[in-house]
Amino acid sequence: MKIYRLAVVLCLFFLSCNQKSKVEKEVEEIPVDIKVERFDKVFFETKPQDLAQVKKQYPFFFPAGNDDSVWLQKMNDPIWKEVYDEVQKKYSNFEPVHKEFDALFQHVKYYFPKTKTPKVITVIGEMDYNAKAIYADSLVIVALELYLGKEHKFYEFPNYLKQNFEERQIMPDVVSSFSYRNIPDSPDRSLVAQMVFEGKQLYAKDLLLPDYTDAEKMGYTPEQIKWCEENEGYMWRYFIENEMLYSDDPKLRTRFMTPAPFSKFFLEIDNDTPGRVGAWIGWQMVRSYMKNNSNVSLADLFKTDAKEIFEKSKYKPKK
Repeated sequence: MKIYRLAVVLCLFFLSCNQKSKVEKEVEEIPVDIKVERFDKVFFETKPQDLAQVKKQYPFFFPAGNDDSVWLQKMNDPIWKEVYDEVQKKYSNFEPVHKEFDALFQHVKYYFPKTKTPKVITVIGEMDYNAKAIYADSLVIVALELYLGKEHKFYEFPNYLKQNFEERQIMPDVVSSFSYRNIPDSPDRSLVAQMVFEGKQLYAKDLLLPDYTDAEKMGYTPEQIKWCEENEGYMWRYFIENEMLYSDDPKLRTRFMTPAPFSKFFLEIDNDTPGRVGAWIGWQMVRSYMKNNSNVSLADLFKTDAKEIFEKSKYKPKK
């Protein structure tokens, strides 16, 4: 009997591997040639007298109402010039990232065939960690000053933010922006609806970034992922016993969904927790739903109601 069970497990394992290989082979055949424009180089290497030409070429980076003196000051500011120099040291050869973009959008085109192939434009922004990478239909804008490495001297941010200022976070950030743009908004503001919403965009990373770790997809350290796995059952009981799942209390979003140094159970364990544990739980729900509903496409998942996903997921945390 044991030998029979082992044989079944091995067959399922190899079947899964072959299926994955089949999908990845089809993905590799999709023609994608992402064009990359280094606006950061164009801007900081342009002579002041030629600013008008740059504004004409990239009008969306120069909103009306700002006098040219604003841009000229940034061009000549020694601090921003130093930022530019550091970006060029890190990304003088952008080809490895370019290849990652090609691979990502091969996967995007596989799961969303009607998606336009965007142009990638790199910039040096204003150190706005809420706008590190933006997907905007025909454009992907990447603020390279926020991907210099978490230990870079420029970063005076808390650790929970800095840990994601790595090159390896560019693609997960792009997928997050892509997903947020394509997942329909819902009037349901319950905690479970928010969990499922975040779970959808994290599940998208499972398919669009198959070579990335769960920690990279989530923006966690490996230790934070381990904490969630080891405490999954405990967290779930806490949400159930405190009747939080269907609550629309806005404070729950701050406690469990938004980026933070830790989640707020208001218990002694808080300092050991990573932030956004509600999003991680939502990810496990969506994974369970897709496992039990394998005929659902990623595009259909995005459109499916959160309540339906939760109920049909048959989610049970690991003990």
